[in-house]
Amino acid sequence: MHDDLETAKQYRRNPAKQTLVIRKRGFGCAFKKAAHPKQVTETNRQIEYRPAIRVAVKFGQQTGIVALTFLGLLFATFAIARLVPIDPVLAVVGERASEEVYQQAYRDMGLDKPLPVQFGIYVRDVLSGDLGMSALTASPVTEDIARVFPATLELATLGTLIGLLGIPMGVFAAVYQGRWPDHIIRLFGLAGYSVPIFWLGIVGLLVFYAKLGWVSGSGRLDFYYEGLIPPVTGAILIDTLIAGEIDIFWNAVSHIILPASLLGIFSLAYISRMTRSFMLNELNQEYIVTARVKGLSETQVIWRHAFRNIQVPVLTVVTLSYAGLLEGSVLTETVFDWPGLGSYITKALLAADMNAVLGGTLVVGFVFVGLNLLSDFAYKYLDPRTR
Repeated sequence: MHDDLETAKQYRRNPAKQTLVIRKRGFGCAFKKAAHPKQVTETNRQIEYRPAIRVAVKFGQQTGIVALTFLGLLFATFAIARLVPIDPVLAVVGERASEEVYQQAYRDMGLDKPLPVQFGIYVRDVLSGDLGMSALTASPVTEDIARVFPATLELATLGTLIGLLGIPMGVFAAVYQGRWPDHIIRLFGLAGYSVPIFWLGIVGLLVFYAKLGWVSGSGRLDFYYEGLIPPVTGAILIDTLIAGEIDIFWNAVSHIILPASLLGIFSLAYISRMTRSFMLNELNQEYIVTARVKGLSETQVIWRHAFRNIQVPVLTVVTLSYAGLLEGSVLTETVFDWPGLGSYITKALLAADMNAVLGGTLVVGFVFVGLNLLSDFAYKYLDPRTR
């Protein structure tokens, strides 16, 4: 018993040996048995590697989800191409082609092979960056999309920046719930979200361009400026600044301000409505009452406590709004003759150019997935509980 007590005292005096998991009882004495140094080293290594393993597992899961999403998107576009009542061979060779030319093109496009083989060839071509040739422009679809997508990206980005004003508007409406600021913001949001965007575009051109002359008309530049700016990024505002052409820059601003503002109104209406809903839910929580009882200022209660807890859902709303503008600006681009992706897909669809249509659809899907990934990373930054 004396030896057991002495051993127990030594264990207690040495903090390095107190990582013990085995209890030994003898003569009424209980103490923790020290682990072997090798076991301690292995345990410490496991503890050190555990965060890295967790990160690797999450990264693998995220990669698998993205891969399955892309595969599903490829399958959906492949199925659309096979189900629509459009002959892709005729779109390439024309209706006056002979039977020999038609059959040769049919074999060259791989349409004589089984569907699983065709799908494998389609996946291989997409992964290698080959989206086929456009029958409308006689150019590779990849080059066409690289040319038109920056215009849509520029327009949607400006619209989203304007739409971010909906965040403080939604917070303001929630704070003054039931009073006149709330009613005005709700009415504005309802109108902006309900009125058709193409109608707003036509009215905007009629009022601000034809009547008042405050903005320029359709297109990205006046016709006498076309072709003077070498494309570097594809965004006309950035390219004009790079070229040092300030006059052309302001001309581009006068062209883009109206369609960007209309898209911004649509985005602002959606973001303000959702932000108001999130804030109303948070302002009714008990911790808000506690913060006010403690004597915090209303500014601290609203922005430091309530708004902080809605950052993640607001980020989701902004991401979805941005993605929606990137793929849903077809009518705006059509009304304003904006040479973007939406206009390109519309013209290709009217010309039965399925390679261009499917290529544009894939780009839209990739944009959605990419923005969702970025929002997931932002979630981990804003909310440590998701890490």
